[in-house]
Amino acid sequence: MPVKSIRDLDLRGKRVFFRFDFNVPLDASGAIKDDTRIRRALPTIEYAVGQGAKCILTSHLGRPKGERKPEMSLRPIADRLSQLLKQEVKFVDDCIGPKVKQAVASLSDGDVILLENLRFYPGETKNDPQFVEELASLADVYVNDAFGTAHRAHASTVGVAGRVKEKAAGLLMKEELDNLTRALADPARPVVAIFGGAKVSDKIAILEHLVGRMDTVLIGGGMANTFLRAKGIDVGASAVEEEMVETARFILEKSGKSAAKVLLPCDVVSADKMEEGSHKSVVVLGSVPQGQMALDIGPETIGLFDAEIEKAGTIVWNGPMGVFEIDAFKVGTMAIAEAVADAPGFSLVGGGDSVRAVYQAGVAGKISYISTGGGAFMEFMEGKILPGVAALES
Repeated sequence: MPVKSIRDLDLRGKRVFFRFDFNVPLDASGAIKDDTRIRRALPTIEYAVGQGAKCILTSHLGRPKGERKPEMSLRPIADRLSQLLKQEVKFVDDCIGPKVKQAVASLSDGDVILLENLRFYPGETKNDPQFVEELASLADVYVNDAFGTAHRAHASTVGVAGRVKEKAAGLLMKEELDNLTRALADPARPVVAIFGGAKVSDKIAILEHLVGRMDTVLIGGGMANTFLRAKGIDVGASAVEEEMVETARFILEKSGKSAAKVLLPCDVVSADKMEEGSHKSVVVLGSVPQGQMALDIGPETIGLFDAEIEKAGTIVWNGPMGVFEIDAFKVGTMAIAEAVADAPGFSLVGGGDSVRAVYQAGVAGKISYISTGGGAFMEFMEGKILPGVAALES
């Protein structure tokens, strides 16, 4: 179903209730450590201000579990927004009630206020009807720009959308949907999917959904160990999800019956300890020394994966190739980040570790699209309907 963009609505003089994802990391003093999510919201806010909307910004921060916790207040976000927008963003230390209604009533066209953490109330995550009505009473228009929470059926992501007549996706939400759809629904071929990370169980639904739709699937990281075990290859003391071995075998068999090919590491970097300074060596698969673990992909595997990435029309990457947080085992992940960035095809990167990897490698600016979604990105890739998106459909 079509989803309207904020650009399709007349906003002048209207109270616009925005749901953003300002769930940013704060240090012990309450200072923002990374304002990327705030910056990604700026185009939508600036557009609405320029159109003369009365902007009511909302978000969650952390997991206060329905309790008011000062260390999870959105006040620092209001201060940062004021700096970035170069205009005052008023902060209200609540998100419902008389104080909020009074603040909204005092707004002039182009004004911006930020309400307090929605999750200070249990009604947010429960999509409680009374809480929904309190929020919806503030709005003439509803705009969701929080793709990162679109997989949650909460009051601010689903409930309010059902109570407000005019609704639309913000510019970031629309951007996310357009780019993820481009990669999955009508991709330029060949399509190469790269999956890594520690566990097969975290990616099983994606693999089952995409194997057969992709042309090539490259699997690295800790999850590759389970697939290698499924092929009867000894991986030494590497972590293996024994309960997922049969599932991995099924996925390999499924790929064998389709045009898709699944490529696994042919060599790895092994060590006896997952720490800096441990003795490491490059070994061919099946030759991981007793008591050692595979902690990164090896140079031959990097070359094998690079060759597939280079000729791809579309690349989707989720999950690192090794324990890249440790310098000794980051080579594979950094190499794949550079290969994806240099590839001529359309590249989509999603998931916290993968996003951190492209920034760490210094190649983020060369990636076609970096998704802001974690769980939402994963569920979209699994083919699931995202409640926050479905609530916007007309």
